[in-house]
Amino acid sequence: MPKFARLLVILGMVAAVTCTVTVSAVAGAAQRAADTQRKSIPTTNPLPRPPSVFPLSTQDRWIVDAHGKRVKLASVNWYGAESPEYAVGGLDKASLGSIVTWIAGHGFNSIRLPWSNEMVEKNPVVKPEYLSANPELKGHRALDIYDRVIAAAARLGLMVVLDNHRSRADWCCDFDHGDGLWYSREYPESAWVADWKTMAARYRNQPAVVAADLRNEIRPDPAMTAKPPSWGDGDPAVDWKRAAELGGNTVLAMNPKLLIMVGGLNYGRNLTGAYDSPIQLNVPHRVIYTAHDYVFNHNPAKLDSYSVFRQELVDTWGKILEPGRPAIAPLYVGEFGSCTEGECAVKDLKY
Repeated sequence: MPKFARLLVILGMVAAVTCTVTVSAVAGAAQRAADTQRKSIPTTNPLPRPPSVFPLSTQDRWIVDAHGKRVKLASVNWYGAESPEYAVGGLDKASLGSIVTWIAGHGFNSIRLPWSNEMVEKNPVVKPEYLSANPELKGHRALDIYDRVIAAAARLGLMVVLDNHRSRADWCCDFDHGDGLWYSREYPESAWVADWKTMAARYRNQPAVVAADLRNEIRPDPAMTAKPPSWGDGDPAVDWKRAAELGGNTVLAMNPKLLIMVGGLNYGRNLTGAYDSPIQLNVPHRVIYTAHDYVFNHNPAKLDSYSVFRQELVDTWGKILEPGRPAIAPLYVGEFGSCTEGECAVKDLKY
């Protein structure tokens, strides 16, 4: 979505936030300021950082490491591998090493790394034009390059969230592109489960991979069913809670150390079902809920009042953090952002 910049904020009660600045854009902008011969990206902050002691787990509304120390995930969404390019964005603009160095040097400690079921199952050779700044990657298949991205991040102490973004390799997300549920005609639920087994097993011995975001932005998919997704109604075609427990337990059977991220309904904005009917997994202290929120999700008239806006967020996903509720768990704001063009940009900057 080129009209929207996704911005990082600090939310005191939130266990994790994700800055969704596309890394391909970062690479392109930095390339103009960097040495064009070396195609490197300068950093602004010192890189050395003590890594968290793995594995991570949850404790009430907090993420904690193996020593019980609180961990807040500050992430970048690095799009591309889930798309028809089958590789993270920016590798045609700058070296892999310089991109991850930029991420680590700008205060982030983790990467949310999307993938599609098509990428996993077909695992094609990535076209060389998407790798022009990384000639050593040319001729490699999608999963091999995905491996190298994770390894490069791990070397700098960055953690990785595996994000099943969609079934077909394509842009996300609207009605026209389909893939609103966790399965599709081409990639049924059995494929979703099998591909999560593949990914969980593939990175079982990579401690930097700390979490599995089970599915991006569950939403109505009229091409599949007239019924909207539900939270716990028992219908296997639309019951996202049932599917999330199936997927989460599948992942944990392959790697019990991973955190399991579960998004809400309505493009990830609505977690109210979890307030009184939380996700139950076979391994305790692993569930994290994840919410998405953009300016276009809201009635513009309500954006004039911070208190009204805040209450809307509390009502739709913020009560996950409320003590005394059965669903209390860490909350990961996986995507959020604001408009950067036209009248709404002026309104956004006002706040």
